[in-house]
Amino acid sequence: MKLIFMGTPEIAASVLKSVIDSGKHEIEAVVTRTDKPKGRGHEMDAPPVKKLALENGLVVLQPEKASAPEFIEKIREYAPDVIVVAAYGKILKPALLEIPKYGCINVHASLLPKYRGAAPIQQAVIDGEEKSGITIMHMAEGLDTGDMIIKKEIPLEKKETAGSLHDKMAEAGGPLLLEALDLLEAGTAPRIVQNEAEATYVTTIDKSMGKIDFNNSAVKIERLIRGLNPWPTAFTYLNGKLLKIWDADVCALEGLSKEFKNAECGTVVDVTEDHFTVLCDGSLLKINSLQIEGKKRMDTADFLRGFKVEKGTLLGN
Repeated sequence: MKLIFMGTPEIAASVLKSVIDSGKHEIEAVVTRTDKPKGRGHEMDAPPVKKLALENGLVVLQPEKASAPEFIEKIREYAPDVIVVAAYGKILKPALLEIPKYGCINVHASLLPKYRGAAPIQQAVIDGEEKSGITIMHMAEGLDTGDMIIKKEIPLEKKETAGSLHDKMAEAGGPLLLEALDLLEAGTAPRIVQNEAEATYVTTIDKSMGKIDFNNSAVKIERLIRGLNPWPTAFTYLNGKLLKIWDADVCALEGLSKEFKNAECGTVVDVTEDHFTVLCDGSLLKINSLQIEGKKRMDTADFLRGFKVEKGTLLGN
């Protein structure tokens, strides 16, 4: 089939690579977001999808607005059989959705109708889900509301991070899309209506979401740490310095010494050679890996050899 591919980040590039490698479809053009400044030098950096497309000699389009009449007319001239969307980053207007013969299909990183929206991977980890997955769906005007074609479940491991789940999604998305394209071309692609009563939505991840509130349970905080790893990371403050937490374990309160029975949540209640433990609501959080402001990520054991942390220290200040 003749197709237009629309996507931006790494997960979309993985999906695009599967389509390229299959050699089964003619990619008329690749549409992605505009280049953005990156790093301290603010040099312009191309999206991963653009880099991959150019490496494979594909036409790349980077409209400021996908709703612009001139862009829609350009897509109409290509006369694609289908438009494939994977984490493009913008809701498409009806004028674009109606162009392809087989319509537009979306590769979404959740088991719809759960986790519609911009950050399904992170939220699944934060919420402690036992499974997530990929859904290929017919696109409609709403946010991830279209009829579903095919799904693939992906189990979450005990220490799953947003980064590790992203990689699993990226690996699964391409092959599942190719299955859906085969169904479309054969005229056998189902239209499974989503149950609106089960629908949930997630918003874009913001750095401020990473600030740890130790008044929450250690279970909730540990999930937040994994769900915001590798970006934007969960953080607190230690003696006025930003402290990113990369890995932690939940511990029971049984080992809490009497001197800290009435301590404030966020208090360091135990320090050993290789870790320190923080009081949370009804439980303890053992910090295994961290990054103090101005330093690289390191195991807590290495950190404690060069930075003194005392019992009774209150994090968050």
